[in-house]
Amino acid sequence: MKMPHTPAVIRTVSALQRTLEHLRKRKSTVALVPTMGALHDGHISLVRLAKRRADKVVVSIFVNPTQFAPHEDYGSYPRTWKADAAKLAAEGVDLIWNPDVKLMYTEGFVTRVQVEGPATAGLEDRFRPHFFSGVATVVAKLLAQTRPDVAIFGEKDYQQLKVVTQMARDLNLGARIVGAPIMRERDGLAMSSRNLYLTPDQRKAAPALHRSMKGVVRRLRQGEDFAATLAAGAKLIGDAGFKLDYLEARHAETLAPLTRFGGAPARLLAAATIGTTRLIDNMKI
Repeated sequence: MKMPHTPAVIRTVSALQRTLEHLRKRKSTVALVPTMGALHDGHISLVRLAKRRADKVVVSIFVNPTQFAPHEDYGSYPRTWKADAAKLAAEGVDLIWNPDVKLMYTEGFVTRVQVEGPATAGLEDRFRPHFFSGVATVVAKLLAQTRPDVAIFGEKDYQQLKVVTQMARDLNLGARIVGAPIMRERDGLAMSSRNLYLTPDQRKAAPALHRSMKGVVRRLRQGEDFAATLAAGAKLIGDAGFKLDYLEARHAETLAPLTRFGGAPARLLAAATIGTTRLIDNMKI
């Protein structure tokens, strides 16, 4: 019986860079999968895509405090190190980059990456104005630390994917950013570490978000009235017990608002809270 591979767990920048330099001398390509841990099958799908795109895979596990507002769930965000390490070992990951907060944000740290474009599209940034600067800063650090050939991000955080893609291009960070399809539970709920917060009743109700979005996409493709279709979808989401932040059709690349369907690649994006858990989802129109 084949024993699972044990990834090297690295917690200092110098050790990380020595290890990666050794790999590059052997002409190995490197993929990075940035995560905040609490790994689920969606994360594992990113790891498997990374393995197809590069010779060696680095998975970072770092719960990034700078993307959480004071009222958000940084302190209670699920941390499941042992289970995460076991899952990554089973997938044959080569390195786990697991830095401490004090290493990532040393005393006197004052630099922030300020992003515009897709980061100011009026979606997540409307409700979490701190978020994308925090994400951009930590992703820029991770890309600089690992210098991967490719970095894999899930499409569930669609606006984030567009922000990171733009930033990596604008700052010549070298990595090719690749989006991976959303992984869903059997009932359609997009996989997320925050799904652990849902009570049994909320978990039963949560797939209504995806069902309502599918209905909107179907009606838009059939040519039904744009505004009325979005309004009907929003009502369905509210009737299912959600407090809706947004349900919007946007240009799939620029995230510019759309007023009609047709003539441009389009994406339907939503964010809504059930109980105390905020869920996001999106799908191609």
